[in-house]
Amino acid sequence: MDINNKINNNKTRISLYWKCQLIGWSIVSVYWAYTVYTRDNYGIFYTLLNYVLDISIGIFLTHMYRLFALKAKWSSLPIKNLLIRLVPTIILLAVLYVLINNLKWYAYWTFIAGEGKNFFEAIIYWDPILLTGLRLMSIWILAYHLYHYYQKEVVTAKENAQLSLIAKQAQLDNLSAQLNPHFLFNSLNSIKSLVIENPNVARRAIDLLSDLLRSSLYEKDKGLISIKNELALVYDYIELEKMRFEERLQLKTNIDDEVINYKIPTLSIQLLVENAIKHGIDLKVGGGVVFLKVKKKDSDLHIIVENPGVINQHNSVGLGLKNLKKRMEIQYKGHASFSLKAKENELVCAEIIIPMHIDHEKI
Repeated sequence: MDINNKINNNKTRISLYWKCQLIGWSIVSVYWAYTVYTRDNYGIFYTLLNYVLDISIGIFLTHMYRLFALKAKWSSLPIKNLLIRLVPTIILLAVLYVLINNLKWYAYWTFIAGEGKNFFEAIIYWDPILLTGLRLMSIWILAYHLYHYYQKEVVTAKENAQLSLIAKQAQLDNLSAQLNPHFLFNSLNSIKSLVIENPNVARRAIDLLSDLLRSSLYEKDKGLISIKNELALVYDYIELEKMRFEERLQLKTNIDDEVINYKIPTLSIQLLVENAIKHGIDLKVGGGVVFLKVKKKDSDLHIIVENPGVINQHNSVGLGLKNLKKRMEIQYKGHASFSLKAKENELVCAEIIIPMHIDHEKI
């Protein structure tokens, strides 16, 4: 199938090339046909013959150049190196154009019109044929290479776009693959402590975990999830964790209704809440409150999770938050931001800022 496509593509390119050759040189040669008919009285037959010969000369010289340029792979040269080669080539082609046309002119006036012409003088006659040859060969060669340069740039742009898309998707898939086991591991730890002491609650926890995994797996393929659906995952996760923490864990929310349907990267809020519980609530004897705020400020979406705790300056940010930050960089091309800061009264604030004016379809 691929071979057939390549053959068809080559046929298309050759067909286009010959169409351009015939049409281009036919239009250019009209002027000379008009000149020899009105000025030199060639007559209709010889005017048409001269017209065909002019077309043939132009096509012959440029096609010979094309064959040479393809064999020498000039189209793949850098522009500077290509221009160095083109200047003497254009001069050479223009000189050949003069010689062939002068031979044609000499043959007509000597063998057809019957006038005695000096061969040497006929051959070295250059004005205005040389200037015409320089102009025509320059236009043809520059047009030829500009077309190939444009085609090469289009192909390169398409390949780069495809590679960028593949790389972006691979990075996102890789980060999501790391994120889901991280979430599963922490959830199973929460259930483990309930299995013996409270089987009924453990069964409920397993149901919640099953729903969480089902939702996260289905939404993962989409890459983005509405804040409304993401919050449903968060509430299920909090219910799951409250079975272990009981009254030590509280969740307070402040959600702007106008952003409830805006889409964000899957499991981003859930990860912030999970991190707040693991590194904040779990380390406090009395537990604490996780405060979740989602609001629109100017043209940005702010997702804020606050929890009691301190930031350990000796430990680097965990894998989950590193992945979240990387996902934000890839998804929004550096326009979104993530920060984790210590606040007064031993509070830790994690914040995601996403520009809402970005079109997700064009990211």
